[in-house]
Amino acid sequence: MVDFIEKNGKGLNLTWEVRNGIVKHSKGYRDILPEDSKELPATLEGQAVRVADIIAYLNHDMDDALRAGMIRESDLPKHLREVVGDRPSMRVDTMVRDLITETLRLDDGRLHLSPMMQEVIKDLRSFLYNKVYRNERVHNEFEKAQKIINELYSFFLEHEFSDNTEHPFVERPPVRGDKARKQLHRQVCDFIAGMTDRYALGIYRHIFMPKPWSVL
Repeated sequence: MVDFIEKNGKGLNLTWEVRNGIVKHSKGYRDILPEDSKELPATLEGQAVRVADIIAYLNHDMDDALRAGMIRESDLPKHLREVVGDRPSMRVDTMVRDLITETLRLDDGRLHLSPMMQEVIKDLRSFLYNKVYRNERVHNEFEKAQKIINELYSFFLEHEFSDNTEHPFVERPPVRGDKARKQLHRQVCDFIAGMTDRYALGIYRHIFMPKPWSVL
């Protein structure tokens, strides 16, 4: 995306520090702030973005799950509520204050969370994985999304955009040779990877869903 897709294939003119921050940005089950500095962004700004994103998505995902009725506030384990609070603003505030306090206390040129807060965030992340991310309702939506992506991939392997607004897609000319096929595969994957959710759904509807006839 950074090197070959943006700006019509020219890539973005980013500094080493920004590129390093992108590479070392992490979600999932990996450590929030690993002890090994080689696994962290080299700059404090990159580390701050990494931690801020984890704090933000955990709390936002919990809020979304609460609003959707997938979980209740009381479902959150008691020890987590006792440490970070039982309101969204309290949870964010507690985590951010811990980050600031622990970083200033150690003062060694990198960001830190207290061991207790690291465990709390890991437990909160595990709670969301078990109760939300792996919830059957969410999993069903993942399967729908996977179907959309697979069908878009198959379609764009065989079609490309045209200049005709009434017929915006035309069949691709035959692709010969392993190198050309691999290049096409990469181009289609990159194109789909760059889609927003809304764009992917919109283009899927345009390609695959029947359009209603207007009645005069």
